[in-house]
This record gives sequence, C-alpha cells and structure tokens, in this order.
Amino acid sequence: MKNTKMAANCKIAYAFVIGLSLLIATAAEDPYIFYEWHVTYGTISPMGVQQQGILINKMFPGPEIRSVTNDNLIINVFNELDEPFLISWAGIQNRKNSFQDGVYGTTCPIPPGKNYTYVLQVKDQIGSFYYFPSLGIHKAAGGFGGIRISSRPMIPVPFPPPADDYTVLIGDWYKTDHKALRAQLDNGGKLPLPDGILINGLNSGATLNIQPGNTYRLRISNVGLQNSLNFRIQNHEMKLVEVEGTHTLQNVYSSLDVHVGQSYSVLITANQPAKDYYIVVSSRFTPKVLTTTGVLHYSNSAGPVSGPIPAAPIPLSWSFSQARTIRTNLTASGPRPNPQGTYHYGMVNVTRTIKLVSSAGQIEGKQRYAVNSASFTPSDTPLKLADYFKIDGVYNPGSISDQPTDAPIFPVTSVLQADYKAFVEIVFENWEDIVQSWHFNGHSFFVVGMELGKWRRDTRKIYNLNDAVSRCTIQVYPRSWTAIYVGLDNVGMWNLRSEFWERQYLGQQLYVRVYTNSTSLRDEYQIPTNALLCGRASGAHKGLLLSGFEN
Repeated sequence: MKNTKMAANCKIAYAFVIGLSLLIATAAEDPYIFYEWHVTYGTISPMGVQQQGILINKMFPGPEIRSVTNDNLIINVFNELDEPFLISWAGIQNRKNSFQDGVYGTTCPIPPGKNYTYVLQVKDQIGSFYYFPSLGIHKAAGGFGGIRISSRPMIPVPFPPPADDYTVLIGDWYKTDHKALRAQLDNGGKLPLPDGILINGLNSGATLNIQPGNTYRLRISNVGLQNSLNFRIQNHEMKLVEVEGTHTLQNVYSSLDVHVGQSYSVLITANQPAKDYYIVVSSRFTPKVLTTTGVLHYSNSAGPVSGPIPAAPIPLSWSFSQARTIRTNLTASGPRPNPQGTYHYGMVNVTRTIKLVSSAGQIEGKQRYAVNSASFTPSDTPLKLADYFKIDGVYNPGSISDQPTDAPIFPVTSVLQADYKAFVEIVFENWEDIVQSWHFNGHSFFVVGMELGKWRRDTRKIYNLNDAVSRCTIQVYPRSWTAIYVGLDNVGMWNLRSEFWERQYLGQQLYVRVYTNSTSLRDEYQIPTNALLCGRASGAHKGLLLSGFEN
C-alpha cells in the first residue's frame, strides 16, 4: 500500500482527491488511506493452462485492503479492460452511502479507459471480508482480493494477538474464459461443474509459513462461483474467532464448511511435530468432489507433506450441526467497547415478515432463475440514480412480492420497498437439491434459525433469540429454510442476491429500497460529486454536495 500518485492526465480525479483530502482533514478525525488500482487483463495459469485473467496492479488475486475501524478508504480504480467494470465490497456496509456499493443497481460502470474513485468508510466495522468484480462473469477471471478491518487500539479483542495474520481466498475455478462463460449463459445454457479449486490463486503449491509454538490467524473467504467448500489442515485444529465482523464463541473444529461468499477467521497453533502438513479444500454436496491441496510449512520442517489427505465430512447433517454451533460471543467487544450482547435483538418487535422462495425455469426458451417468481432484469439506468434524480419508468417499488406466488417465472426489475428502521424477519426457503447462499449488501443480520422442511409460523419457537451470529451471507440447505432478523437501519438501494453467480446473473437477485422521506445527511449522504452518470441519468445535474463523513 502507498499514497496514490495521480497521473498527470487525470486532472479531474486529482482535483477531486485533493478536495476530498481537505474535507476529511477538516471534518473528521478518522484516518484516510489512498489506493490506486489499475485493472488489466493478463495471462495467468492457476490450473496449469494459460488463460486470460483480470489483474489489479498486475496481481492475481488483487492487493489486500488493510484498514482499521472507521478508516476512510479512497480507491481510485482505472479500468484498462475492453469492457465496463465495477468493484463491489462484500460485507462493507457503506453506511448511508449505497452510491458507492459498486453493483449495477447503484453505480454506473467504469467505461474502458476511464477511472472512478470510490470513497468508502468502514464505519463501526471489524472483521474479514473481500472485494470482487460485480459485472457479468468477471469474477470468473479474478479481480478479487481480501479486506481486513482491525479493531482500534483501545478496543479489546477476545484473543491474544497472533504471531501473524494470513488471508486465505478459496474458490472454485474454470479454465474457460469469462467471456465464453457469459456467452454460454446468454445463449440460454448453464455452467458446467468447475474445473478445480484455487487457494490464493493457485490450484497447487499455496504455502503458509509458520514458526513452531506460535498461533496464527487465518481469514478464509470463499470467493468462488457456485460451490460450498470444506477447509481443513492435516493434524491441526481450528479455533473459530470471527465471522463477517462478529466475534464468535470460540469453538474448535477439525474442518469448516465455507459456503459461497462467506468469510471466517480461525486461529491455528503450530503445536505438531516439525514437518509439512496438507492444507485441503474440497467441494461439498457436488456429484464429483473437487479437491486441491496447499502446504502448512513449519520453519524447522524435517520433511515434506506425507500420509493420506484428510477426508471431509460427508453427511449434510454434519454441516447443519456445525452451522448451529456458530454463535455470537456476547461478552466480547465488537467495533465499539460495549459487549456484542448489549443489543438484545430477540426483544425487538418484528414489523414485517418477508418470505423468499427461489426457483428455476425458462423464459423464451432460455434458462432463468427467480425469487418469488420474479427474475431480475437490469434496467438501463442504475436504480439508485433513478431514485436520486426522480427518473420515472426505471423501476416500480414493490415489483416483487414479499411472499411466494404460484405465478410462472417472469422478467422484471425486482425492487422490494421497505421502511427505514423497520425490523424485519426474512425467511429463505429452498425447495431444490442444492445448498444455496444469499448475501445482503449494506447490512448484517441475525441468523435465528435453520431447519429441514417447510417454514411455518409456529417454527419461531425454535428460534435462537439470544446469541445468533450476526453476518451478511448465509446458506440455505436443500429442502430447508433459513430465517434471519435484520434491522433496516441503512437508507439506500441494497442488493439481495444469490451468491451462485450463474443464478445471480440469470435473475436470482433483487434490490431492497430502504426508504425514508427525510433528506437529512444524518440519514443518507448526497450523491458523490464525481459520480459516473449513465442511462437516463446521463447529463443530470449532481448538485454541489459531496458525500459526507461522520465521526
């Protein structure tokens, strides 16, 4: 990481950053950090076959963002690809500022040869997250990287500082070019089983170096396209300490299921005989099990990896049981000094129940996916810009029902209207034979229940209303349901999507419009002065106010 040195030919971006620097220096005490990223194509060979990858500053995976609670991140992204590009920030809440969320419903793509400066604040957040390219099937080519948000020095952390802290990005991978994969979906097809699994961009040879006797933190994120993965290390146990910004009960596991889009932090201790050990990642619940290995290397290793590769647990019930053990550490501090258990979510009145049922089908002979029968179709203008500039005809609030219907799948720009500060229950039902994974931008939610079968109102009696984990990505097991509680305390337009990228691309997503008629900056920031405009918002007047910052 280094301070950004703007190119001489980018006078507008330079002026924006200088002005922004002055604003932050005078209006906020929180530090700010500059990044300059150049997004290019490059030749990579993660599976032993050369293919075109998406690199950031010539890196695959991309550079890691390291920050501290409340830091302001100024990330100037230069798009040197041959097509539009966007980056989104999985788990970063962008409070009061969905303009910066980096998905097409909120942000105009960066045209080829142009740049855009994201202004993010990791307000009241800690934990392990990642960023990724959100358009098309770019994610199948790279462009992703880790994000870590450390606690401020005065905030206690519920474990001793580790000797080192490693980001471990795991995910399934295709040898096929992302444009060919996109064409396959555009032509009505489905994606095949991936070709393999990567650990930090490598199908083999990924290595973590450790010193005997020390304890290390691993931040594990599944940045893949469709498969749940199991992570394990030969002869080493893992102590879970954090999930997507929440300190957890410190349960010990020999392996961990990481579903698509999810992030976990574990501690491992180098307490085994001095040699090398397998790091193993394998696909879960797939007709063919994909497996890759890396190496945990002791500094005084007496020999290479040996012995059988440790096997993954097989039954679905094992994964179900593990998921139920992942709970909040109520006495630990989060981003603020007060204990995480101070907020009694189980005592808040639920004002609305939303039930979302996924489905698959065809529209005009092509494969599509839907939520409550609505298959999302992008509009010609980002929804948030249509809201801000009051452009009619881009979308209709309430264009998707908050309950399942018997209607056939239909195309629509799906927007669910919701009130600011409402406390809602969302039930995800999955009647298919796959594990699904769902992510909600701009929010964390409490995972209050998950069970086999069909959700009923009387199943609320089994909800965990005490120490449910708070996170932003959740799995829904086959022929099962998962229920969450979420406080809609972040005004804006927020993407709720399947993390299975084929499904997301072909319609299994929607936007939640968290709405208030207030125009106060206490509730939502103004549009950034450097905002890209496109579609029917092209040429609109942005006004004079810059997105603000809050201590």
